[in-house]
Amino acid sequence: MSDGKSFNAIRPPRPGSQARRRAATRISVQHSRAEPYDRTARPALMEIRLSETFRGDIDGISTVRALEVARDDRTASLVSLQRFRGKLGGRQGTFVLQGSETVENGRIRATWSVVPRSGTGDLAGLRGEGGFEGTFGEGSEGTLDYWFE
Repeated sequence: MSDGKSFNAIRPPRPGSQARRRAATRISVQHSRAEPYDRTARPALMEIRLSETFRGDIDGISTVRALEVARDDRTASLVSLQRFRGKLGGRQGTFVLQGSETVENGRIRATWSVVPRSGTGDLAGLRGEGGFEGTFGEGSEGTLDYWFE
């Protein structure tokens, strides 16, 4: 998603792949914990652990690990991995999302993609990309444009 295009754009299917579908979800953080792992200089480096619930076309739970660069001006940059467990478009299984997040003015914006070959169960062969936006304490709205290989 580094091409500068909005994560809301749907690209046409590639030859040999199924058509892309869009899933929408509401994401709520159930638990979070942040711990510094390097305070030798500024900005601080943090490890974030989260438990999240997803409700909508993506419906289930996720465990997240993120590494954060926490700046003194209350902005941050993060990279994350999370394992989702539940249903996507009515299919049951798990998959891993790799994300890149930014925080400014109490809002978080992220892009994410499905890690290739991470899907299990009915989600085996899943590919996709999308993201989410939200305000801390209010949850986030996310999308995933996905297909199966």
